[in-house]
Amino acid sequence: MGFFSGLDTEAYDRHYSDRALLARMGSYFRPHLRRMGGIVALVILLALSGAALPILVARGVDALATSMDASLMGLLSAAVLATGIINWGANWARRRLTQRVVGDVILRLRADAFRAAIHHDLSFFDRFSSGRIVSRITSDTNEFGQVVVLVTDLSAQLVQAAILGAVLLRTERRLAFLLFSFLPVVFLVAVGFRSLARKVTRRGMRAMANVNAAIKETIGGISVAKNFRQEAGIYAEFDEANRSSYRVNVQRGFVLSLVFPTLNALSGIGTAILVYVGGQQAAAGVVSVGAWYLFLSSLNRFWFPILNLSAFWAQIQSGLSASERVFALMDAESAVRQVGSRVVESLRGEITFQRVSFRYAEKEPVLQGFSLHIPAGENLALVGHTGAGKSSIARLIARFYEFQGGKILVDGQDIRSLDLASYRRQLGIVSQAPFLFSGTVAENIRYARPEVSRDEIETLARQIGDGEWLEALPDGLQTDVGERGSRLSMGQRQLVALLRVLVQKPAIFILDEATASIDPFTEWQIQQALKMILQNTTSILIAHRLSTVRAADRILVLRQGDIIEEGTHDVLMAQGGHYAELYNTYFRHQSLDYVEAQGKRL
Repeated sequence: MGFFSGLDTEAYDRHYSDRALLARMGSYFRPHLRRMGGIVALVILLALSGAALPILVARGVDALATSMDASLMGLLSAAVLATGIINWGANWARRRLTQRVVGDVILRLRADAFRAAIHHDLSFFDRFSSGRIVSRITSDTNEFGQVVVLVTDLSAQLVQAAILGAVLLRTERRLAFLLFSFLPVVFLVAVGFRSLARKVTRRGMRAMANVNAAIKETIGGISVAKNFRQEAGIYAEFDEANRSSYRVNVQRGFVLSLVFPTLNALSGIGTAILVYVGGQQAAAGVVSVGAWYLFLSSLNRFWFPILNLSAFWAQIQSGLSASERVFALMDAESAVRQVGSRVVESLRGEITFQRVSFRYAEKEPVLQGFSLHIPAGENLALVGHTGAGKSSIARLIARFYEFQGGKILVDGQDIRSLDLASYRRQLGIVSQAPFLFSGTVAENIRYARPEVSRDEIETLARQIGDGEWLEALPDGLQTDVGERGSRLSMGQRQLVALLRVLVQKPAIFILDEATASIDPFTEWQIQQALKMILQNTTSILIAHRLSTVRAADRILVLRQGDIIEEGTHDVLMAQGGHYAELYNTYFRHQSLDYVEAQGKRL
């Protein structure tokens, strides 16, 4: 097994050319052109002051060789001091301005990446680890920002090298040409490391994303792990991902560590040749001692940016790889394809499936030629064994997944022609495991309608079970629910989720009931909340409770994506078919008659 096994790209990853990446990154810097102009001016000033220092000293050496004048010495010292002050001030201002621009760019880039992520359909999150997505939005955008700062540093050094190159050409052409003859060698070596650096850097980022994914999944499921005493097991899984990341990044370090020593060796050879040739010319009087000093003192300043550009090429590649990963997340195509964007102001709630075909994966059909009509205002219950297609129907109505054939109409309009944001505002959805955000009960209830007043929320809450469930909360509506609602019971979470839908006043309500056992009083409260919602909506109820099934206007019995029976509870029971079998298996024990019969037996 190699170091890089298990680090495959995500299916939505794509490769961009350097030109395409630079153009895309440039679009984020375009709103900051004025500041960028200031940075460029400061870079030039910084380069000029840096290049001036060896020139001043060289000219001073030549002048002092003919006259040891004290005033000339003082003037030279003052010029060197002024150069240092200008260099410090320009460098401080450049870094400050650069950090501001980079901060603004990262702010926008991270916002765009997060916006793209949250607008992907649910199938995207089914296929790809959320931990790896988080890594792209946080770590990769930060890596991009660090590289931009590095590039501005290198830019100042490169401009300084160009200025010194021009001065060296005017001072002594033969030595300058000798110096410049080494540049193609340096650049060829640097370019040789380019593709390898990008490859190992990209793999290092994937390895880190695996670590982030392992941590996120472990923390999210820590209660389950502790319940089954799997602390050692989850640590072992994390340790494997962590060690894999370690091996990959060590390998990356081995590759990248070759860059600087190789180029440094080349610069050492070049320096030795220049010292020898320049010394001979100075001894022969071809060049002055000051000019020779200028070449020697400028040599490091000339080579340093070239070496840095090559040595930090890995980090530059890291920034390009990071931006590539972020842009790939932003450019990933959604499986849900809309053909229009008609804004939905209000809905009656009529839903029609016309020969709809749907699958989650190839060769695994869920619905084939499925047809169904749900009149506006109907309360429809879906029952059937696991895998019958109940949740798939609800998800297609919510437009969370793309169907592959047929049509779905809402109020006679093709669901693909509607603006999704305005359409989903007409939907109220409660999942089987209601998700609550960290915050108070009131904040979770007003999640879809932040403008709802506290009085309106409290009025609705007290209509359920005379408000006794609210009194049971330590701080009423201001009770902190904890992470994912962990401080509330399952019944309380369901009530909060139902109230969240109730204040939204949707036209279509989708409920995937939880199967967890709750006490009869909480069951009664939940049914009260459901009754309030069902009065004014078209409802699709994936039923797990007998009370919900009996309250439905119509029951559909599904098996392997087909409707095999439909009718009311009494009609279906009289038929003695599949529904009666389901009832006796799943629902009968919930009925009062069954409970009383069991009590008499005891």
